Amino acid sequence: MSEIVRFSISLEDDLLEQFDRFCTEQHLATRSEAIRQLIRDKLTAHAWASDAQDVAGTLTLVYDHHRPQLRDHLTALQHDHAEMVISALHAHLTHDLCLEVIVLRGPAAKLQQIASKLKGLKGIMKGELVMAAAK
Repeated sequence: MSEIVRFSISLEDDLLEQFDRFCTEQHLATRSEAIRQLIRDKLTAHAWASDAQDVAGTLTLVYDHHRPQLRDHLTALQHDHAEMVISALHAHLTHDLCLEVIVLRGPAAKLQQIASKLKGLKGIMKGELVMAAAK
């Protein structure tokens, strides 16, 4: 774990009020924790945009498991990219709907490509990729 470094910032009072409301609404323990999370989010977005070579991510999919051949396509795409697919979790939401969370690791652009292919399959109702710098 890194050493904690203290620094100060200057903000307009109305911006600080908005930030404090945000911290309260998000149930953030302290302003410092809120700032840390915002910095991490921004650094992750930057890594994503600059095609960082080592990011981790989760792709969450909700789909109709009655859709013909959808399960086969999901499995085939994951096997085609086995070097980046770390794990998958499958859960039954209803009689018709399933949720799948796929853990990925690799270059940001490649994870985005895999996610796009999976989200684009017929029968996928919702798909969302969340990435974080792995270093």
